[in-house]
Amino acid sequence: MDHPHRRFNRLSGEWVLVSPHRAERPWQGKVEAAAGEERPPHDAACYLCAGNERAGGQRNPPYTGTYVFANDFAALLPTPQIAAARGLDADGGHLLASQAVHGECRVICFSPRHDLTLARMPVGAIRGVVDTWIAESRSLGERHAWVQIFENKGAAMGCSNPHPHGQIWASDFIPNEGLKEDAAQRRWTETHDSVLLLDYAQLEASRGDRVVFGNADWVAVVPWWAVWPYEILLMPLRRHIATLADLTADERTTLAEILKSLLARYDNLFACDFPYSMGWHAAPATAGSQGWWQLHAHFYPPLLRSATIKKFMVGYEMLGESQRDITPEHAAERLRACSDIHHLDVAP
Repeated sequence: MDHPHRRFNRLSGEWVLVSPHRAERPWQGKVEAAAGEERPPHDAACYLCAGNERAGGQRNPPYTGTYVFANDFAALLPTPQIAAARGLDADGGHLLASQAVHGECRVICFSPRHDLTLARMPVGAIRGVVDTWIAESRSLGERHAWVQIFENKGAAMGCSNPHPHGQIWASDFIPNEGLKEDAAQRRWTETHDSVLLLDYAQLEASRGDRVVFGNADWVAVVPWWAVWPYEILLMPLRRHIATLADLTADERTTLAEILKSLLARYDNLFACDFPYSMGWHAAPATAGSQGWWQLHAHFYPPLLRSATIKKFMVGYEMLGESQRDITPEHAAERLRACSDIHHLDVAP
């Protein structure tokens, strides 16, 4: 479809405007600096490298694999500040509402290597990251309603340190995106007696035009309702899986394999250290939510035309609804055409 149209996001209940003809418009706007500067295996000035002192004053151990620590500048605190929260709306009646919250924030250094992103790590090392995600989500889920695992990669996505790392924010509340997805998946199960994202994964796998890569257990697609130019939805393909902890040993390994293949394609698309925000959505730790929830990961990369031109969410997107310039089918076709061998690992 090369004409303007809207697509419905079954997972959020929102619409996105697709305007393929706008991809040809000239660009005289902001041009980003190309990502991809060379980094050493260890940086003495990096507060995430093994053995170094962190910005908060603590010192990292000489870790050799994936390393997790409590965020020195956490957005959530373990003890709810109830009195302070109540004071916020003391004079506003029902208009100025607030809620006391508590939680925990952690940082995950993927490896001691300052210069290796997930895209370039060996599959075995990525499997170590997957195992850490599972262990942390299981542990934090015992005392928090929602566990949000995510990675902001690259300065274009606000990453404050280039050492490859991710974060976990666990909270006593389910955030907005989780609530929307919970409601949509529950409605689908109640109406169709099936699991929304399992139905969707199998439909996309059978069609193929939005599939970027798949293996025995997983499929990565540019979803029908994608907002970001090269957005990816990564889903289990064969069975109902509510949380990361439900993955078998084989599924953990095939997840590591598809992550390496997908992220290498990202970097190869524009021959750069491809920026993105990604994160896992899994069933919250609340009674009854397991039946309709399907585990999945979102990848939201901002680049649009090249390593230096990105998509901006402004104007109509902020005031009306999300809009994209290239179709999901075209984006998937371009990513499929990329090699899954990282361009920096190809012999000259």
